[in-house]
This record gives sequence, C-alpha cells and structure tokens, in this order.
Amino acid sequence: MVASIVASIVATIGATIGAIASRYSPPVDGKPDDSTGSPWSGIATVPNFITLVRLCCLPIFLWLLLGRDDRAAAAWLLGGLGATDWVDGWVARRFDQVSEFGKMFDPTADRLLFLVAIVAIMIDGSAPIWFCVLVLLREALFGATVAVLTLFFGMARFDVTRLGKWATFLLMFAFPGFVMGESTMFFDEFFTVSAWILGPIGLTLSWYTAFGYVPDIRRSLARGRDGD
Repeated sequence: MVASIVASIVATIGATIGAIASRYSPPVDGKPDDSTGSPWSGIATVPNFITLVRLCCLPIFLWLLLGRDDRAAAAWLLGGLGATDWVDGWVARRFDQVSEFGKMFDPTADRLLFLVAIVAIMIDGSAPIWFCVLVLLREALFGATVAVLTLFFGMARFDVTRLGKWATFLLMFAFPGFVMGESTMFFDEFFTVSAWILGPIGLTLSWYTAFGYVPDIRRSLARGRDGD
C-alpha cells in the first residue's frame, strides 16, 4: 500500500510541475520571459530547485511514517520541511531570482506537502481525526479553490496576509508535534502539549483568514480577466 501511495504522490508532483510550467513557460506576446530567450527561463532557478527538493522529500516522509512506522524520524523530517519553508523565497528575493513560475510553484508545493502529510497522519492515527478533518476542509474550500481559479481561470496572484502566514507556520509545527507525541521518543509528552497549544491557535487563524481572503479572490479574479 505504501508503495502505491508513494507512486501516486510522485505522479502528482510531476503533474503539478507540468501544469504550472505549461502556464508560465510559453513566451508572452511572442517575446521570451526575460533576456535569456529560453521558454524555460525563470523555471530553472535555485529557489525552484529548493522547492523541488522539499517536495521530493514527501515520499520519504510517507515511507518513514507508514512504511517503517518510525514516527520520530517522520516528525523530524516534517518539522524540517516546515522550518525551511522560507528558504526558497528568501533565496529568490536575495539573489534576484523571483519568477512567475516560482510564485505559483512554491505555494502549490507547500499545499501539496501539507495536505498529503495530513492524510498520512490521519491514516497513521497519530493526530485527532476531527482536527485533521477541520484543517483539510479549510484547505479544500480555500486552497483548492485558489489553485483552480489561478491555473484554469487566470486569476491574478494576491499576497498572503501576515495572519495567514502565522496560521500555516503554527499548523506546520503542530502536526509534527502530534506525531512526535505518539512516538517512543524521550519527552514525547512535551511535543503533545506543544501541539495542543499551537494547533488550535493555527486552526482558528486559518479559518479566520480564509473568510478574510474572499474579497481578495474576487478582485484578483476580475483583475486576471481584465488582463486577458
């Protein structure tokens, strides 16, 4: 079962990259993206490579959690992926490698990491089902909607709010905490308590910001259509 899940995730990763690349790699108005003249310019960058490496760690996480039943190792890996979420964006800004592809690839990869990890944790039973369901429901109503509107209806990008970033940050550490709390690692109770502190706060903020994004989505969708 684990092998089939990993194979499905790898296929999903490939499809995700292909869908985003097909949207951003063609020349605009007969001209290349930038001075390189390559249709893949802005795609083969260091920040996008970092994002790809983080995304490719997802099958390893699934193998550790569901294949080897090594909750501690899986939790450390998931926590590391959450802690390095800022790296690709910082590199892009610091070294002037911001690209339209990266602006879409990074948040899409983050959502994929987040959703698949939660489903795997539900299968493992290391986090409360009701908590996982509420997080997934929020992502289904907001994250999937944004992805579909952007990829298929040309919705213009809009920036994530500071509260939205905090919500994601808290949840990305709460879930590894739940997993670590169910492991045999020393101080596992500490991780459980930490997860119960961070998790509800992150969940509340995520739902609050989801409703706050509705006006932004409407404006961005209209702006994207006007740009066409």
